[in-house]
Amino acid sequence: MSGIDTVNAQILELLQSDGRMTNAKLAENLNMSETPCWRRLKKLEETGIIEGYQAHLNRRKLGLGVMAFVQLSCSEHDQAATAEFQRIIEVTPNILACHNTTGEDDFLLIVVARDLDDYSAFVDTTLRRLPGVTSIRSNLSLKEMKASSKLPVRVAER
Repeated sequence: MSGIDTVNAQILELLQSDGRMTNAKLAENLNMSETPCWRRLKKLEETGIIEGYQAHLNRRKLGLGVMAFVQLSCSEHDQAATAEFQRIIEVTPNILACHNTTGEDDFLLIVVARDLDDYSAFVDTTLRRLPGVTSIRSNLSLKEMKASSKLPVRVAER
């Protein structure tokens, strides 16, 4: 999809605020009938702009009181080591995000843990065992000032 028109932008904004919104409610909010609204929604899903729907969970209420931003440096960058590194990252639920970055370090991870002891064990049993890791630097979040997965949606200019 090359561009987002005003109606599609409104659909995306509404669904980012309430992913459980029914098509009927969505159509009502957009002042349009349900069938064209449903078609637009399906097109947004088919083109991959909408990748899925999920509930936002409160990590603290789930007992995950520690959030760490972890910078990793690696000595091995060959295809096999990279593939194994990525496989481990993808199957480790405590790692919420992993980005290959520019700068001094190779990767930036967002990690959650129950407490500092749990995080320490995670570093020992998981991060230190990743292939090629030569440096691990952690920054612990003291206060979460903003946490959002909502993306800014802009109408394509013509």
